[in-house]
Amino acid sequence: MPMIDIRGVSKWYNEFQVLTDCTTHVEKGEVVVVCGPSGSGKSTLIKCVNALEPFQKGDIVVDGISVSARGTDLPRLRSRVGMVFQHFELFPHLSVIENLCLAQVKVLGRSKSEAATKGMHYLERVGLASQRDKFPGQLSGGQQQRVAIARALCMDPIAMLFDEPTSALDPEMVGEVLEVMVGLAKEGMTMMVVTHEMGFARSVSDRVVFMDAGRIVEDCPTKEFFGNIEARSERARHFLGKILAH
Repeated sequence: MPMIDIRGVSKWYNEFQVLTDCTTHVEKGEVVVVCGPSGSGKSTLIKCVNALEPFQKGDIVVDGISVSARGTDLPRLRSRVGMVFQHFELFPHLSVIENLCLAQVKVLGRSKSEAATKGMHYLERVGLASQRDKFPGQLSGGQQQRVAIARALCMDPIAMLFDEPTSALDPEMVGEVLEVMVGLAKEGMTMMVVTHEMGFARSVSDRVVFMDAGRIVEDCPTKEFFGNIEARSERARHFLGKILAH
């Protein structure tokens, strides 16, 4: 069974359909990049995986647990699926280490000392151990995003979801965040990544899912997606032509 299994998911905002019969999967240890033009439904789809966005049709099964089933403990499920957003979502009034400890204590029931030990481990992992007592506003955007990744890792996730993690960063800060993500991929973390960073997609991902107008248009191995452009749909060829030209 895949770690993440998306089965015929459709979603509406009132009369407007934002996802149409989306079906794909992510195997354990696999890195899948979701790409496509703005407004194609990429972020909505990834937020459906841990029920941050409800959907009206289909099902998503994460590690054998149905996201939409009655009785599913969604807070517990979310604690096992790390989520990194475009805009960091750190608590500005808490220090870096406090940001990393809060959910561990409140959700996982760890002691403060346990949480702090785990927090420092992952701060070292993302190269920010020296920033533990600073507040988010004292850090660069790239540093804040690395803290957000460390915070997610502190929960010992079975999979990580990334929703355009570098799109709010200055260009010189993108590399430091992608470096952490590359490291996670090499360690075998199951990852679903919404991104426009085609260099990352090309070198790190196992599969590429291309979306347009709420539908999955392409779902194929990375080498096939980038290496055989003529075999892609017209919409994917147009997208790749624009992206790869820069």
